[in-house]
Amino acid sequence: MSDRELVFSDECAVSLIGMAGAGKSTLAPLLAAKLGWEFIDTDLVVESFYGRPLQEVVDHLGLAGFRGAEEEILSTLGVIRTVVSTGGSVVYGERAMERLKSLGPVIYLRMGCETCLKRVGKGDGRGLAIRPDQSVESLFNERVPLYERYADFAVDTDKFSSAECAEKISQWLKSIQE
Repeated sequence: MSDRELVFSDECAVSLIGMAGAGKSTLAPLLAAKLGWEFIDTDLVVESFYGRPLQEVVDHLGLAGFRGAEEEILSTLGVIRTVVSTGGSVVYGERAMERLKSLGPVIYLRMGCETCLKRVGKGDGRGLAIRPDQSVESLFNERVPLYERYADFAVDTDKFSSAECAEKISQWLKSIQE
């Protein structure tokens, strides 16, 4: 977890990171409503940029190309008073993560590998940025240290309901509020 000096205010954004199935797209609107903010899903931004569903973008660009495109798009993101739901692979892009951290707190939506496998299965059709020879379990294990590296706070989405997670994040944000 990050040990940087954090401040929460109406001049920042809050970014949600985590594996596919962790609840980023579900929690973003819930947290945004609690804060009276907007929310954005960066997977939808990537889809809009390319005019294709995420899985088609991944298939078209290949894994490295997709990660590069995602990093490029997110490294220029400019939002305030917004909860940002990111794609699970955003943590591979150092510039994208630096940008998200410059916008405000980064929250890791954590879950166990077993929960991930139940929720995601083999990841088919999800736009999962995964090597053809890689299992979802292997991808999970590869990404966890990256999520932990960039996170300012974590909440366990497999132990609490979406509403409880939104409340825990909201309470933590209030604790670091200007």
